[in-house]
Order: sequence, then structure tokens, then C-alpha cells
Amino acid sequence: MKIFITRLLPEEGLQLLRQEADVRVWPEELPPPYEILKKEAQDSDGLVSLLTDRIDAALLENCPKLKIISNYAVGYDNIDIAAASKKSIMVTNTPGVLTETTADLAFALMMSCARRITESQAYVKAGHWKTWGPTLLLGRDLYGATLGLIGLGRIGAAVARRARGFDMKILYYSRTRQEQLEKEFGLTYAGLEEVLKEADFLSIHVPLTEHTRGLINKDSLRLMKKTAVLINTARGPIINEADLYMALKEKSIWAAGLDVTDPEPMLPDNPLLTLDNCLVAPHIGSASVATRTKMSVMVAENILAGLKGERPANLVNTELFANRL
Repeated sequence: MKIFITRLLPEEGLQLLRQEADVRVWPEELPPPYEILKKEAQDSDGLVSLLTDRIDAALLENCPKLKIISNYAVGYDNIDIAAASKKSIMVTNTPGVLTETTADLAFALMMSCARRITESQAYVKAGHWKTWGPTLLLGRDLYGATLGLIGLGRIGAAVARRARGFDMKILYYSRTRQEQLEKEFGLTYAGLEEVLKEADFLSIHVPLTEHTRGLINKDSLRLMKKTAVLINTARGPIINEADLYMALKEKSIWAAGLDVTDPEPMLPDNPLLTLDNCLVAPHIGSASVATRTKMSVMVAENILAGLKGERPANLVNTELFANRL
């Protein structure tokens, strides 16, 4: 069996794959160019991909041997699932394993934006700190504030669990109401407009779809409090960045913390990077040693199961495997 991996993974996952297959790993920091990815996929039985790898219908059309794509991520919007299913190619992801780590980062972004941590560090490094002052770098309190969640999947629920420790009032908007989680975490279900209006901190936890692309735009930003903090650890295109820039520049919202951008990586001349009230991280939501290691093992287990004719534990296009039975 031949497996192509589009980036170097933590060693634990690579060891599992090397024991079972002929493994080729793209060694560079940047993802393989599309044409190289296409060429490697044509000769592979299995493919391990990242969110930065575009796997479209044109690529899949000429992959006669490819049986499974194991995506090293929870999301899979980089893969044309319909095209894969049409070619009887299984697609898997890595759900659950990065939930707590990403929720930690969402809360870290909230606290950093609220208390102006990066501004404070820059202030000290620039030599501006002369004395303690009553109005120096005043921020916002999380404790007792209102948290608004857009989406209540695994990560959204994990953020809600953390918010309870800060005695936050929690509102959420989701296409599917979660009454059990409402009871468990003391959540209040509300419409999108109410969540936008009431939230002191707004955290996004929905997948990128045709319905969520550009969900946060000038109209939704106008509904938010001037003291509100916007957090995005989901997908960059959910926010219209030009509209966000204007809202932050005009101080119609307090601050934003982004772990995801559109595009990725964010270009150095992006105007958001000129703003003190915008914190941008390079998509590090799952970036802990333990979590990235667990992801590499899950990716390996998914792809090996598929190549052996078994149903992978984290199969995305489940109808495809059902049809095979």
C-alpha cells in the first residue's frame, strides 16, 4: 500500500503508517504545490491531507488507486466530498480529539482581548511603562459578563463549560436546539439577532457552509455592543474581514481575536494587523503537543482501517461505506 502525506506529522502517527505501508512524506514547511499533490495522489492508495491542501474533483478524477483521504483536521471543506463519493473514495477527519485544546484557545483569546495583553506587552517592550496609573490600559471583565455562542457543537459546548467558572450568562444560537446542554450548562437559546445584541463576548463555533460564509458582516457587527469582543476559532470566511476592519477601526466593537483568517496565511499587509484591538494567531487552535499527537494517531488509524476494507471510525461520507456493504 502506498500512502502520501502532505506534511510531516508527529512521529507516533508516522510510525503506525510505516509499519503497514510504503509512506512518502512531503518534507517542506509549505504545502505541496497543487500539481505535485495531484501527481502523488494518482499513484497512492491513501492520502493524508491538511486543510491547506485543495482536493477537488479535477484532482480526484485521475486517481484510479485512491481508496481513502484521511484529513488531519475536524473540518473538511478543503475536500470535494461529493466528488470523492462519486469515485468511491472514503474521507475521514479527526473530530473530538482537539475539542478541549481549541476551547482553551478560544478562552485565551477572550481574556487576551479583554485585558489587552498583547497591547500591554508591546507597551512594556517599547519602553512606555513609566509608572502605575489608574487609567492605564483599562480592559473588560469576563467574570459575570454575557457570552454569546454561535454554534453549539463539541467546541462550543466546551467553551460554555469553561464560561460557567467565570459565572457568565450564556446565550447561544444554533440551527439545532440543544436542550440537554441547556440544562447541563445553564444555557439560554436565542435567535441570532438577540445573541449579537446581548453578547459581551461573541465566540463562533460553526462550520463553513454556504449559509455561514460571511455570517459576520457589517449588518451583524452593527448589532453588537461597542464594548463587545469577537472571537473566531472556526473558519476565517465566516467573517467578512473588510467589515470587521471598519468596525474595529471605528471602535463600534471593542476588540477581536482571530485564530482563523481569510485567506490563510493572513498577508502581512492586511489592515487588521495595523490595529491594536485585533489579535491574530496563526491557526493554533489545536496546537498542543498532546492534541497534535493524538490527531496524528487518529489520522493513521483512519487511513489504515480504510485500506484494510474496514469502516474507519471517523468516516465523513458514511453513505459510501453503507453502499459498499
